[in-house]
Amino acid sequence: MKALYVLGVLSVAGLSVAQTIDPVFSGQYSFTDLGSVIDVPVNYGGLTFVAGDPNKILLGGAANGSSGKLYQVPVIRDGAGHITGFSGPGVAVIDAPYNDGGVTYGPGGVLFASRWPVNELGQYKPGSTTPDKIINMGALGVASSHSAVMFGPSGRSYAGRMKVSSYGGGQFYDATYAPDGLGTYDITSVTYIGNLQGGPEGFAYVPLGSPLFGDAMLVSEFGAGVVSTYDVDSLGNPIFSSRRVFMSGLSGAEGAVIDPVTGDFLFSTFGGGNRIIVVKGFAVPEPSAIFALSLGAAVLLRRKRT
Repeated sequence: MKALYVLGVLSVAGLSVAQTIDPVFSGQYSFTDLGSVIDVPVNYGGLTFVAGDPNKILLGGAANGSSGKLYQVPVIRDGAGHITGFSGPGVAVIDAPYNDGGVTYGPGGVLFASRWPVNELGQYKPGSTTPDKIINMGALGVASSHSAVMFGPSGRSYAGRMKVSSYGGGQFYDATYAPDGLGTYDITSVTYIGNLQGGPEGFAYVPLGSPLFGDAMLVSEFGAGVVSTYDVDSLGNPIFSSRRVFMSGLSGAEGAVIDPVTGDFLFSTFGGGNRIIVVKGFAVPEPSAIFALSLGAAVLLRRKRT
């Protein structure tokens, strides 16, 4: 179990290490530990922003277990649009057994949720509170167990491409998909690309124009206790030799998402106090058709920054 792995790391270390952004990046980026969310049960899974409402996030609770759910959490933003806290408790809105580091919207506004350790991928049509489709990832050749999923963001050569990965071998895949005629999607092929380091969980693409980054991704490395970054190629696949540590001293880094309003990077922790941490300094991302974000709300919030 991942929880036991975290406890083992802490017992060997003797004490937790302070969260730190690597000196290469610390002049441009800073973080805030938002703490835990009331009424969201441990351990935390992945997170994403609610489609159409950038002032709410979906956060996995009771992750990796049969009673897991996604909880809707309202956030507080400052005058510049950055998230500074939570305005209320989490409310269970979606049944998500075995939820893990990957929770994201894909084509057609379908919500995709990785399921660990059962090596599955769940799909939810807009408005659904239970899975409409569950795909056996092992049957497609994905190593046990699938843990994270992401789609290439708008404005990239790989926009809309599906990427999936597994914990803890770190296998990373490019996947193709097609509508199944029922409002959800079949995965038509899976191509193995290589292995991420550090026991990876959620990952997200860095907004273009962010200081000290080119086209890159951020990876929550649960096993290593860091957030790392990789440059990516024209297909959105990581260039494995480019790995750098972005943030260290973490315990149980799990989810990963980019704030569609500010470009801030948010990640959750599975264990380690079960917290949400936000890192600012990134560029504002391009509006994303994949996320079906309410552009009016996003534009309003962006104007507050000026």
